[in-house]
Amino acid sequence: MTDFEHIPVLADELIDSLNIVPEGIYVDGTAGGGGHSSLIAEKLSGKGRLIAIDQDEEAIAAAKEKLEKYGDRVTIVRDNFRHIKSILDDLGIMEVNGIILDIGVSSHQLDDAKRGFSYMKDGPLDMRMDRQSSITAEDLVRESTEEELTDIIKSFGEERYAKLIARAIVKKRSIVPIKTTLELKAIIEEAVPKRAGNNGNPAMRTFQALRIEVNHELDALNESLDTMIDLLAPKGRISVISFHSLEDRIVKENFKKNEDPCTCPPSFPVCVCGNVSKGRRINKKAITAGEKELEENPRSHSAKLRTFEKA
Repeated sequence: MTDFEHIPVLADELIDSLNIVPEGIYVDGTAGGGGHSSLIAEKLSGKGRLIAIDQDEEAIAAAKEKLEKYGDRVTIVRDNFRHIKSILDDLGIMEVNGIILDIGVSSHQLDDAKRGFSYMKDGPLDMRMDRQSSITAEDLVRESTEEELTDIIKSFGEERYAKLIARAIVKKRSIVPIKTTLELKAIIEEAVPKRAGNNGNPAMRTFQALRIEVNHELDALNESLDTMIDLLAPKGRISVISFHSLEDRIVKENFKKNEDPCTCPPSFPVCVCGNVSKGRRINKKAITAGEKELEENPRSHSAKLRTFEKA
């Protein structure tokens, strides 16, 4: 029995957003422990199909266990959702009725000290979602220049003290290797001015930035959304849950662009660019968790759901 636990965030809202067709084909690009996947699978008929994708071997094991009862209605694939086109090609699937993504780190990954995602637990500086990948957070901390570290922490962590933190890391590593999460956390706490009005721990943004860089999370999202929309059948939907502003901005801007791709100057009386809308945004304002979920699952506080429907 696997101990992979992950409470699916915005579960009811996500399932509602998909407008599920019982005989349709659906893709969960971030299956995790199978929470969202199982909710989709139970709404499918014997003719329906779910493709559950995840790059984390522990998530795959948990998903197989949770989804086993649905038999051949479910296909589980260990891969990154950025390869969705080739995954579906290999399965002989040309279009799907719905796709979901739950972006970010899972509860299980955060709670497992040996994965190195959390600044609250002592563990190796790993942070790889796919442990077949070669680059770890320790590698970044050890090998990146001060300028590279500053850019990573500022760009992916939106950290105002990125330069101070990068400088402190480089200074400390010249004395002793930085190998654990709590060692890095202590360096960050020492570097950030005590008067700084940080929400939460001063290490939070830096850990987020390193995780995003290690897993190329924003690249995968940027590269995939257009492809995913193209893979949808008419009236098919893609729903994305994001947990911080960088991800949400990518999703918001992509959906807006696909709804209104016209590049003509506002002064033109008619469109001449030839770009055609691929569909519409179901909700122009992101859906967030209700009071009950916020009380029961603190990690739902920053979750935002956006949905796009193919024309």
